[in-house]
Amino acid sequence: MSDVVIRAEGLGKKYIIGHETQRGRYSSLRDSIARGVKAFARKAGDLVHGRPIIQGDELEEVWALHELGFEIRSGELVGIIGRNGAGKSTLLKILSRITEPSVGRVEIKGRVASLLEVGTGFHLELSGRENIFLNGAILGMSRREISRKFDEIVDFAEIEKFLDTPVKRYSSGMYVRLAFAVAAHLEPEILIVDEVLAVGDAEFQKKCLGKLRDTSRGGRTVLFVSHNIAAVKSLTTRGIVLDAGRIAFDGSTDAAIASYARLATARTSENATIGFGRGTHSAIRSASLVDEHLQPAAHYMPGTPFRVNVEFDTDGTRGLSLEVFLVDASRCRIGLASTVQFHGQPLPSTAGSYSCVLDLRPQFLASGEYSLDLATSVPNSNWDHQVDGAARFEVPFSNPAGHVWDFKQEYGFGSVALLLTEVVHFTRQGDQRTADGLGNS
Repeated sequence: MSDVVIRAEGLGKKYIIGHETQRGRYSSLRDSIARGVKAFARKAGDLVHGRPIIQGDELEEVWALHELGFEIRSGELVGIIGRNGAGKSTLLKILSRITEPSVGRVEIKGRVASLLEVGTGFHLELSGRENIFLNGAILGMSRREISRKFDEIVDFAEIEKFLDTPVKRYSSGMYVRLAFAVAAHLEPEILIVDEVLAVGDAEFQKKCLGKLRDTSRGGRTVLFVSHNIAAVKSLTTRGIVLDAGRIAFDGSTDAAIASYARLATARTSENATIGFGRGTHSAIRSASLVDEHLQPAAHYMPGTPFRVNVEFDTDGTRGLSLEVFLVDASRCRIGLASTVQFHGQPLPSTAGSYSCVLDLRPQFLASGEYSLDLATSVPNSNWDHQVDGAARFEVPFSNPAGHVWDFKQEYGFGSVALLLTEVVHFTRQGDQRTADGLGNS
């Protein structure tokens, strides 16, 4: 018997949207009545001739998914990644049977539990206790099954104190804890989890990821969608990259993350001439890695000065900080530079356009591709202007000791070399004899 639990063939989803051509910000009652009569006449004509009936004057077809085909087997942990608007949520809604595909078909074997939005399947007026039974019933569980898992669910969600409180009084974090606990503990054959876990705190996210791993080890299938690439990398073994509604890559998680990074790099290059936009009080205009002559550099040699040139505008708001995030090829942020939080130096308090060079300490990075995300912020309050992938560079080779072995990102050992401050001294247990140097005895 085949162990394929999800099979999609030629899957596509089309939406028809209308656009109003009336651009005026103000219209009188007479204008509204006239447009209503015209709209009624047009809808009647559309109905007679079998055309789609929409609001507005213009019709546009938008394909959220295009001819997707894939198979997912029992027990697989699959990460689905892609930029906003790539079609991830639409695909999950089809797999969760929330919406029907426009074309193609999908076959699903087994009971599906999905966690796509906070509080999905909850009744606001009911208590947490009542919603556990309600949500479990929606997922197809019997009352006996729910009762058997009830204590585990409550313990995992950490809401025992508020169990008999109406969920309308729950915070978003409490909502998601309870919703995930129900979905994960009632033993579905297929568990679908969207970015909703980002609502929880770090400790709860860690607990959820552990539960998802346990779920997979039990032979059940997990589909995990997240923009947290580190979580996708640590949890899943297979990755599907969606781009503009199509499958851009399907393979191992590491290869999928690399493919996603390449797509993001290409898109940034295409849009480079558009500009970075601006925030409320500031605007990052350009950024680049520079060499010792302050010229833009495409490569960085580990152990040499690490300099970043930034050009920005500010309206003079006091206390603004400039942040630079070092990002590896898998889009994991591995380092932070902050002018205020680390050095107590805010941006100028006089409005104008400025440039600066951040002279950072030498870094010992693994070879591979890197990027810099930049941001201005009001410390401990909010971001003002953020630019992802503002600058990109490559480390062609890395071995801090000068040996021939290349310390590569793709090996999965990390992106930063941890170096010793002095020669290692090995002391044999039980005596005072010491062997100096690596490999001596």
